Amino acid sequence: MASPSPSHELLQLSGVALADRIRSGATTSRAVVDAHIERIEAVNPIVNAVVAERFDAARAEADAADARLRDEGGDGLPPFHGVPCSIKECFALEGMPISGGLVSRASVRATSDATAVARMREAGCIPLGVTNLSELCMWMESNNRVYGRTNNPYDASRIVGGSSGGEGAIIAAGGTPFGLGSDIGGSIRLPAFFNGVFGHKPTGGMVPSTGQYPASEGAALRYLCSGPLARRAEDLFPLLKLMAGPDGEDAGTMPFTLSCPSTVSLEGLRVLDVRTNGLRRPSWSLDAAQQRAADALAARGAIVETTTIPALRKSLTLWATLLGDAQETTFRDHLENGERIALGRELWRWAMRRSDHTLPALGLAIIEGPAAALGGDVEKVRRDAEALKAELVERIGPHGVMLFPSYTCPAPRHGRPMARLIDWAYTAVLNVMEVPVTQVPMGLDDEGLPTGVQVAAIHGHDHVSIAVAQALEEATGGWIWPAALADATPPHKR
Repeated sequence: MASPSPSHELLQLSGVALADRIRSGATTSRAVVDAHIERIEAVNPIVNAVVAERFDAARAEADAADARLRDEGGDGLPPFHGVPCSIKECFALEGMPISGGLVSRASVRATSDATAVARMREAGCIPLGVTNLSELCMWMESNNRVYGRTNNPYDASRIVGGSSGGEGAIIAAGGTPFGLGSDIGGSIRLPAFFNGVFGHKPTGGMVPSTGQYPASEGAALRYLCSGPLARRAEDLFPLLKLMAGPDGEDAGTMPFTLSCPSTVSLEGLRVLDVRTNGLRRPSWSLDAAQQRAADALAARGAIVETTTIPALRKSLTLWATLLGDAQETTFRDHLENGERIALGRELWRWAMRRSDHTLPALGLAIIEGPAAALGGDVEKVRRDAEALKAELVERIGPHGVMLFPSYTCPAPRHGRPMARLIDWAYTAVLNVMEVPVTQVPMGLDDEGLPTGVQVAAIHGHDHVSIAVAQALEEATGGWIWPAALADATPPHKR
């Protein structure tokens, strides 16, 4: 096998490492940005992950970053000076589309940056473009009638997850070192899992979600979390740190004192190894991946306890009831966007391939009313949720984590998740628990598809789950370059 070219090497480094190289003069921001743009141009016709680019603006920003380094030297530069990134399309990025995958918003452009985007740019990040998502961010396939469907870098016949699926796919494909996603039921962790990269859902209320479309309300402001996806674990904490903290606009955001992952010792770390939620057990390949994670932590001195948490059988009820109760604006309201839709007629239009909406979006709009009516006693559900939250906090503890499956199988083929409607409960329940969770890749299965595991900690202890992710990356290698895209070249080089 030929040795990788310098640009190929740049496509495998973390954002922290790229910033170090730029700052030291070993490379330039322009070289790093150009390498990633060329990679996007090569792989995007296959994966359809970046749905709107700003390459010319990014090159100009890279040139400005290099000029600043020449003029001012390396001291005092922001942490990610000159490093490229990507942004999920539901976040406002000035001048870029923010449709949320809704046809009626296809012409909407952001006039300013979302809070998390602004903080990333202030830290030196250079956005290359915005990435695909599911319609209104509420399904696990990143597919909509504005941009089409995103395909998995390891097998184009497979899903990338949702709703931050474009982020997971382009990072896994080598197109950006990291990016910004959001998560209300698994929308960071599922794309990170299916695409074999790292993702972090912060503690509820840690990072403002200001500037997203659609927006959340009430208690759901803490269920919806903005956070990073990255090809290397060492980027997660620096990105989280710069995103965190109240912005004066998101009423759900609270101040937290963040500790550093480097303060975490794996010696004596409590690890709850929970293999099932009691609803549907994951495949043998994911069970084996979780076993590898448990073994790797035990080898570093952690105390691993394989156990069950029976209350997790209520995962779907807890998530659906609490989220539905928190939101005043219904999903149907968002879908209609001011114009009433006859849902029965729209289903017929979908069957005739004439609808502006996807089947999952129409299905959710139809069932959310009856589902809410069948939800039962909301106060009892709240009590059950608080009891489960207290149990997790007590059993995990301040120096501990829980290993938990991400899904029931590696990336399914397109369309298959419609037949497996309860499988995303593994991620969803942890949103309403408001605990921090890091998604960790754990190698490929026999079909060459990524496996992985969720690592959850207690509230405010994001540094613990991230420290474990870093340890697992050291032990197992983390992200793996997708062989299916190894020979992809940009159109102008073919």
